[in-house]
Amino acid sequence: MMELKNALADNPLIAILRGLAPDRAIEVADVLIEAGFRIIEVPLNSPEPLVSIETIAKEFSDAAVIGAGTVLTCQDVSNVVDAGGQIIVAPNMNPLVGSKALELGAKWCPGVATPSEAFAALDLGAHMLKFFPAEIISPSALGAMRAVLPTQTQVAVVGGITPDKMADYMNVGANSFGLGSALYKPEYDKKELRNRADSFVSAYRRYKTQ
Repeated sequence: MMELKNALADNPLIAILRGLAPDRAIEVADVLIEAGFRIIEVPLNSPEPLVSIETIAKEFSDAAVIGAGTVLTCQDVSNVVDAGGQIIVAPNMNPLVGSKALELGAKWCPGVATPSEAFAALDLGAHMLKFFPAEIISPSALGAMRAVLPTQTQVAVVGGITPDKMADYMNVGANSFGLGSALYKPEYDKKELRNRADSFVSAYRRYKTQ
């Protein structure tokens, strides 16, 4: 089973598959993994998300880390872990959700938008901070917060991210990006998905070496 730290080291881009249907779970995950993605998130407001998570986890657990997004309750956490999910991603910073994730051995990635939320989440044991929504957190704002966070903090930027927006955030210390509709929509076929996946992966690798 792939560990989160190894996935982040290989490719820290997070594929957010909102709207994924279980009958396409294998196909979509296969395309993304072939393109180089190592972290896959299925939001819980997708159709039968736990089925998709279980399907992907069983097939690809050696090649990628699978988790859930839009995790809002402790019961959600239990359901995701039971389905084989390793990452608990939320749009908000709910200490109860974090405690449940840690209790069950999952990695907790809460949504934060302020220094107070960020430090509170780290104090509670968050493994990664999801700065969300990026539309209201400019690179300069992230840079100011990054300057006071512990250097080892894993920072993911989520919301409206496209390949050309990553460089500015990477320049101020973003480690990772959650990629939503610019990467995946249910109507995208395999070719469209692969093209978008390749664009993100190549852009990330190019910016990383600059």
